Amino acid sequence: MTSLPINQFKHNLGRQQQIGLFSTLASPLLAELFARCGFDWILIDTEHSPNELPDVVDHLRAISALGVSPIVRPAWSDMVLVKRVLDAGAQTLLFPYVQNADEAKRAVSYTRYPPSGVRGVSGSSRAAGFGLIPNYLTRVEAELAVIVQIETAEALGELEAIADVDGVDAVFIGPADLAASLGHLGDTQHPDVQAAIDDGFRRLKRIGKPAGYLTTNEAEAARRIADGVDFVGIGTDTSIITRAATALTAKMRA
Repeated sequence: MTSLPINQFKHNLGRQQQIGLFSTLASPLLAELFARCGFDWILIDTEHSPNELPDVVDHLRAISALGVSPIVRPAWSDMVLVKRVLDAGAQTLLFPYVQNADEAKRAVSYTRYPPSGVRGVSGSSRAAGFGLIPNYLTRVEAELAVIVQIETAEALGELEAIADVDGVDAVFIGPADLAASLGHLGDTQHPDVQAAIDDGFRRLKRIGKPAGYLTTNEAEAARRIADGVDFVGIGTDTSIITRAATALTAKMRA
């Protein structure tokens, strides 16, 4: 018999700051390497990365085996995509591009079994220990975490309503699409973008909702950590590798 895994990321939310990384290169082996480097969580991206469901399963195995919390970002807030990722064993999901409270409610419903939601029922999935986890169907919700991603000016305007939705455990502010929405495509460090992000975090702190963020800018990452953002992605596998590789080649050529 097997036990239902504890979602350490969820249990640390609001209690302990957590530092993470986005895994985008469809390499479970690389994710395993990064899981040995001191991160609290690693996000397996399927929205902007070539990760398919078998890749997600391999990532989950590699990351979880080392005691690091995996997060999965579905390609979209879609009932079928979410069902498959959950059945594969994901316990924390980051839903992209949530615009309002109704969309947040739908996202939560995709993670709940009836009558609370619309998740399809399978008692023999990998998440259920292939049928060997006792009472999985009634116990799983306690170990699931739902994060919604705010990516536009419109969504920022609905921030409190979105955060207040029952079942939303945290709100993640996505700077790249937010910058585009504010008219500054490709410039997440523009003063207007940074001001909007700062305001979003202040509002989330005011209502006591855990908040998350991703930046590949080291100075900004340090500032967000110092400001107390609950979980901060301090880079992607791509950004870390390209920076290290180009710095090394430039140094040797010099």
